[in-house]
Amino acid sequence: MSEMNQLINEQLQWFVLGFTVLILVLLIVAMVQGSRLRKMKRRYEAMMTGTGVEDLESLLIDLKNQSDMLEDGMRDQAAQLEAAQVKIRSMKSNVALKRYNAFGERGSDLSFSLAVLDEDRSGVVLTSLHNRENSYIYSKPLQNGESSYPLSPEEKEVIALALQRS
Repeated sequence: MSEMNQLINEQLQWFVLGFTVLILVLLIVAMVQGSRLRKMKRRYEAMMTGTGVEDLESLLIDLKNQSDMLEDGMRDQAAQLEAAQVKIRSMKSNVALKRYNAFGERGSDLSFSLAVLDEDRSGVVLTSLHNRENSYIYSKPLQNGESSYPLSPEEKEVIALALQRS
């Protein structure tokens, strides 16, 4: 044991020097950490000013609630958009008109056929036949591009023209 005491006494200056260096390193590390902590606290306070919220937890909860509200709004808008797309598909937006001289007499192209169809090829064909004495108007419903009534060549042509525009 005396040998150990003698060894410690001989090396005491190196132990003290080593512990002094260790304490200085720990002091520097503590100062650096304190500086980082102050900087982080300033950034946190700068972030929190003007939000009207006391702590970060409340801010995150508010942001989560706002995010949920936005997602609900987006779902509602997606449903409305889908409903509008369904409604648009059923609108009669494919229209074609053909004027012609139905009777080959003197005169001009006063007769016409008009097709009004939706994307499902359903709608109506209106045909007006005009001559010097009379004028006749016919309406023929269409389902999937077909009519339960016979179609004239002009009506078939105007249906084809309307379907080309879709």
